[in-house]
Amino acid sequence: MLLFLLFIYFVSFADKPAEGTPALSPRAIEQRAKWSIPTDEMDMPVSAIYLDSLRHAGAKIHHTSRWFNGATVEMNEDLAAEVASWSFVTEVECTRDDSPKRAFFAPWRVHKAAQVSSYSPTDDQLNLYNLPPLHQAGFEGQGILMAICDGGFYKANTLDCFRQSELEMGHFDFTDDTDDFYGSTGTHGTECLSTISAIKENFYGAATKAPYYLMRSEEDPHESKKEMDNLVAALEKADSLGVNVFSASLGYFFFDNYDWDITYDQLDGKTYRVSRAATIAARKGMLVCIAAGNEGDDDWEKIDLPADADSVLTVGAVTVNGTIGGLSSHGPTADGRVKPDVCAVGVWATIVTPSGAITHSNGTSFATPLLAGLAASLWSALPDENAMQIRERIIRSSNRYANPDPVQYGYGIPDAWEAYQMDLPSGVEEVPNTNDQGPTTKFIRGDQILILRHGHIYNLAGQRLD
Repeated sequence: MLLFLLFIYFVSFADKPAEGTPALSPRAIEQRAKWSIPTDEMDMPVSAIYLDSLRHAGAKIHHTSRWFNGATVEMNEDLAAEVASWSFVTEVECTRDDSPKRAFFAPWRVHKAAQVSSYSPTDDQLNLYNLPPLHQAGFEGQGILMAICDGGFYKANTLDCFRQSELEMGHFDFTDDTDDFYGSTGTHGTECLSTISAIKENFYGAATKAPYYLMRSEEDPHESKKEMDNLVAALEKADSLGVNVFSASLGYFFFDNYDWDITYDQLDGKTYRVSRAATIAARKGMLVCIAAGNEGDDDWEKIDLPADADSVLTVGAVTVNGTIGGLSSHGPTADGRVKPDVCAVGVWATIVTPSGAITHSNGTSFATPLLAGLAASLWSALPDENAMQIRERIIRSSNRYANPDPVQYGYGIPDAWEAYQMDLPSGVEEVPNTNDQGPTTKFIRGDQILILRHGHIYNLAGQRLD
């Protein structure tokens, strides 16, 4: 009996239906209108007729891509060859085959843990980018919807430090694994989530009041291009839900199939779908935070995919003293853009494990959600600004903004409070204050008392002055 192996392919379609309804939630549509981001063909779903044709032929559809007008499909090689001949199909690309797992891969390559039993409070890693003053002013991510995309959230639903009954909006699995989402799917996502959302004695997250979705795209133990399309699907889902800040501690450069390994000249933000998707997400209104990678002290050395994407925040790892970690991957991109963009604590970062223990671990994996939490807290203070404006504030507040390092630090370490106060009128002295109308900051200019609320200046009579 012949054995027909089932591989995974990305099938690209030639066109879309002329008319359709954008695949966007009411929240997403409202935000697009708020920031004058038009809907376009990318927002329309792929053809249901084309998908039905694949199903009727015997293919299994894993997920679709409206941004790239295609579908991730499971089928054997013979059927793939037949599908490639169809008139409405432009390309059939294999994204997962039967290549054996490469022996040098760690179970979680982007996560190089160095855990110890002792711990210190999270104050140092939040103080590094001056986030506590923003928290003290009352801004901790309220109303800023986040998505944390990772490889597994083991026991995240059992940890009371997350207050998930109030904060978690839901979860989505874009992998082939049909097991319990919070079951044996790895601890990495839980640990990354803790840096954003956990609250317990001696531990405080970077955006503890931000609601969030959890998304899984990584398929251990193998490394395939299909995982990158899982991440594309997660980005598209986040866009459709109206997510504001997307955090992904994921990265790709080597694969089980040696022929798929990337080269430095491909780190241009345009060659790979996953990098283009991250850029599309940013331009459709999301602030996308991506780990630079942990290959700085390995042979590869460079940033991973999709850290080369344009308009995102690629995050490197530093110590609590602001010194770059040797593991933090290097830029610039192949087309000369500064990467990483900014840095956060990813060396001896303080995290919470699925057992509830507080410990330390290493990796840009942890720097990334810390930075995403900063972004959410900052955005909650400036809700009328769009993603690119928040990104610009973060970069401009960073300590190397005037003289960026294109290889390791990028623009350096952001200052959250400086990013918040940026562009205030000259001659203004800050005096923290909270009144009954919500979090504000009081300013004294000459003999006049002014109020900063949501990024705008008011006098005590409530008249806007800027």
